[in-house]
Amino acid sequence: MASKHHLKEFTVTGKEPFRISERKTTLKNSLYSGKSDYRKKLAATTKEIDDLQNMMYAHDRHAMLIIFQAMDAAGKDGTIRAVLSGVNPHGVTVHSFKRPTSLELDHDFLWRTNLAMPERGRLSIFNRSYYEEVLVTRVHPEIVTDVQRLPEESTEDMDALWKSRYESIRTLEKFMHANGTQVVKFFLNLSKEEQRQRFLDRLNTPSKNWKFAEADVKERGFWGDYMEAYEKAINETATKDAPWYVIPADDKKDMRLIVSEIILERLRGLKMAYPARDKDRREVLDRYRKLLEEEA
Repeated sequence: MASKHHLKEFTVTGKEPFRISERKTTLKNSLYSGKSDYRKKLAATTKEIDDLQNMMYAHDRHAMLIIFQAMDAAGKDGTIRAVLSGVNPHGVTVHSFKRPTSLELDHDFLWRTNLAMPERGRLSIFNRSYYEEVLVTRVHPEIVTDVQRLPEESTEDMDALWKSRYESIRTLEKFMHANGTQVVKFFLNLSKEEQRQRFLDRLNTPSKNWKFAEADVKERGFWGDYMEAYEKAINETATKDAPWYVIPADDKKDMRLIVSEIILERLRGLKMAYPARDKDRREVLDRYRKLLEEEA
């Protein structure tokens, strides 16, 4: 599996400028030798993630928010399913944020995601997130001016609006970290050619036709604009406490192994333990143990 040193290759903390054109979408050396090896490695990692999430739940002081952002067909859904399917669902929630509802549009851009933030002891996954408000809206600013119904004075200077939103996001994530929530942000870095192949696969495979949407191809026409928006968002919001992880996404198996390793590494870094039992608690448990044993 990837070493801790190796994982740093995918980490963006804001210390150095991030250039999306310099990031590979495939690994030079794959992390697995075959399907069996891949499944074995992923299972081992997810087992430890589950163990640590159970400890986090019992410790009840930390939480973790995992954000997935990517272009269409990058594999967000499959990665969430593969990496977290073995984790106790009692402590995990998944939220998919699609086009905002009329109720959500009547609030600030962080409102709907704030409602879904994880409680202490729990792990929440955002399939897309508040970052859509500096990604798709930046590519299509008419969403802000015509749909979000902001005051006219707020949209007179769009550069100032984006700057304000980046600042709001940084402040939110700083606040969350200070209150015990680890913010783990993944950008699944898919190549334009690989996206084309996956779209064709959806069109050529009847069982996958439902995945295809005309809007996906239309948005593909704005690829360059999206890459600029991602690069800007990552540079503006990557910090030491809430870094971005830019993951090569052309090989789904490698991508999932890296994602699982990073989640595991972040959980390992938390200072937590199962609650200690004091003398009175031990006496109570011993008494009930004795009663249950006597029933036999």
